[in-house]
Amino acid sequence: MQVTKLEAVETVKFKVAKPTEDALKNEYEFLIAKNLTKKLLEKGFINQSEFDKIMAKNRETFSPFLAEIMA
Repeated sequence: MQVTKLEAVETVKFKVAKPTEDALKNEYEFLIAKNLTKKLLEKGFINQSEFDKIMAKNRETFSPFLAEIMA
C-alpha cells in the first residue's frame, strides 16, 4: 500500500449567511407548532394522517430553514 502525502492543500472556504431576525422567528414558531402538534398526536386528539397534514401546512406557513429536506 502506497501513501501519498499532500502538500499545500488549501481548505475549502465558503460563506454562510446569518439568518435574519424574521427567519429566526419563523424557525422558533415552527418548533413551537411542531411540539404542540406532536403533543396532540401523543394524546390521541389527532391521528397520524392529520399530524402529517398539519406539519405540511406548518412548513408552508413558517418556512423553516430546513423545510426542503423535512418534506
